Amino acid sequence: MSLQIEAIKCAMIGGHSVVRIVASNGVDGIGVAEHHKGTIAQQVLAFRKVLIGMDPTNVERCMRKIRQRGAFKPWGAAVSATEVALWDLAGKAAGLPVHKLLGGKVRDDVRVYNGAKRPPLTDYSPRDYAANCAAIVSYPEGFTIVKQPVAFHGPMKAEISDFYYGTVQTNAYPGTIESGMLTAKGFDHLVACVAAMRAELGPDIGLALDCGPGFTPKDAVRFARAIEQYNILWLEDLVAGDYAPYTRADVFRDICQASPIPIHTGEQIYLRHGFKDLIETRAVDIVGPDPLDVGGIAELKWIAEYADMHGIMIAPHGTGNGLIGLAVLTQVCATLPDNFIAFECPDAHEPLWYDILDGIDDFTIKNSHVHVPDTPGLGVRFNVAKAAAHLAPDDKDFFT
Repeated sequence: MSLQIEAIKCAMIGGHSVVRIVASNGVDGIGVAEHHKGTIAQQVLAFRKVLIGMDPTNVERCMRKIRQRGAFKPWGAAVSATEVALWDLAGKAAGLPVHKLLGGKVRDDVRVYNGAKRPPLTDYSPRDYAANCAAIVSYPEGFTIVKQPVAFHGPMKAEISDFYYGTVQTNAYPGTIESGMLTAKGFDHLVACVAAMRAELGPDIGLALDCGPGFTPKDAVRFARAIEQYNILWLEDLVAGDYAPYTRADVFRDICQASPIPIHTGEQIYLRHGFKDLIETRAVDIVGPDPLDVGGIAELKWIAEYADMHGIMIAPHGTGNGLIGLAVLTQVCATLPDNFIAFECPDAHEPLWYDILDGIDDFTIKNSHVHVPDTPGLGVRFNVAKAAAHLAPDDKDFFT
């Protein structure tokens, strides 16, 4: 007799919305989203209407019921977290790690890059960036790739006076796009910051730059050419990205053809269909889908394989996905083709996660790599006794 989904639950734990799917034999699966519970829970709990009673190990059949309920970030998170929970449950039910269900791993150790774990920048000066890079390199994870936020990605545009010809927005949603032409002062400052970071990191540590959205196309090309000598791994989200509900593939293609530095985008995009124009027109050199926004684990693998067919690399996004996200990215990235570079290492955000997740020690990062465990499912599970203490009163039935 096949399994059936008996319960779908959502709770806020340690700053993350966590999805839990329970099967008729008591086996469960978990997924996670970085976004607040109010948005995620309403969507996830609405899925009960079509998913209760289905066999959770038929992941694709379940996803065909709910995939149309998502959209570009943040609106794909509920679908994505549910998909991840289904894979975790399917793996546990089969006694196999998720990577085995995806066809098996092609690498035993997966490279990660640091895009989230850093001391706060203070004045966004070249000296500040150099010191920040030095701190990151000293971390025990031994990161071999560092990604830093510059220009329109983060406060630099506001902290450096007269950085661009535009108006800095206040009291806006995260990811609100602010755009404009760089001033001569802003452009020179930006180049000086890159030079300082490269001098600090030396030739053994890769440097990538998270840039926007916000660049004008001409400024993007001028910037890429101005810093060509510093051997930057990629320029990310120059004209679209984060919460932008579009791709601007035609503009990216113009920039990509003129840039001596690889161009990267994709963290906000939902489903393979959102990557179609970027990949088929070779509008970028690197795609960066986030498994917890793009539609899930299988969706990311499909995109990676399609990108590989077109000579495009992949470096998946993962900043806000926490330690469950670390397990998710490890499982799927172990199975990706040779166009895989590294995935963005999620930050735990709150220390309690190291206490409430059993199995997380198997995902310890050393020398910028995480070893791929063979534990069933994602490889992590809640220590219910410890995790229950962090549930809000209206979530007390999450583990029952």
